[in-house]
Amino acid sequence: MLDDFLVRAVLAGIGVAIAAAPLGCFVVWRKMAYFGDATSHAAILGVALSLAFSLPLVSGTLAVALIMALVVTSLSGKGFAMDTLLGVMAHSALAAGLVATSFISDVRIDLMAYLFGDILAVAHADLAVIWIGAALVTAVMAFRWSPLLTATLNADLAHASGIDPKREQLVLTLCLAVVVAVAIKVVGVLLIVAMLIIPAAAARPLARNPESMAVGAALIGALSAFLGLRMSYVYDTPTGPSIVCAAAGFFILGLMLGRFRVRAH
Repeated sequence: MLDDFLVRAVLAGIGVAIAAAPLGCFVVWRKMAYFGDATSHAAILGVALSLAFSLPLVSGTLAVALIMALVVTSLSGKGFAMDTLLGVMAHSALAAGLVATSFISDVRIDLMAYLFGDILAVAHADLAVIWIGAALVTAVMAFRWSPLLTATLNADLAHASGIDPKREQLVLTLCLAVVVAVAIKVVGVLLIVAMLIIPAAAARPLARNPESMAVGAALIGALSAFLGLRMSYVYDTPTGPSIVCAAAGFFILGLMLGRFRVRAH
């Protein structure tokens, strides 16, 4: 069954949705969109290093995304304006990665596939990496859900409960690096943050509690992947952007349903 490239693509999209959904909720709650941008944009530098040193793609992107996330975390709260710092680092890392790829002459590089994803080219090995990463992130988030939620809601309450907010921030950082590494094949570095934020934002108006928001985000992400692939297959549109457009449609629908529910009450 997995010899069908469309089946592999759907499974890859669902795997990324499952990994990104709970993490995306925390990105929305903590207003970490720029943080996600900086981490994902750094992944293109990891691609260049992986190709230059003949390393597995996931190892290079994971290492660079993790380094970027740790650097940003360490610099936060030390006199730097975070939006400015993240903007500088995100675009500098992306530019450095693009420049680095130009020096790799003995390897044919499809930059568009890395920037916007190439889910239709997902192989069996890629599928295994995506689902292993999704399982790892989901397990960590489930295990640390209560401390992460407490630290997100109120840092003082977290301290009073014996929870270290910086440690929980580090957990989110590690999970974000893993999601970036596994999602680059599906939606590319420029659209990873969209798949983190949009499904979570779409589920927010309809959710009654944090857990239902995470589940709703996973469902919306999976449906977005399926519909985006269907749109790409029927209308011959770019697959990664089509998936994000489908997610944006769910976001608009969620806003409308949320406002209708408020007026009904």
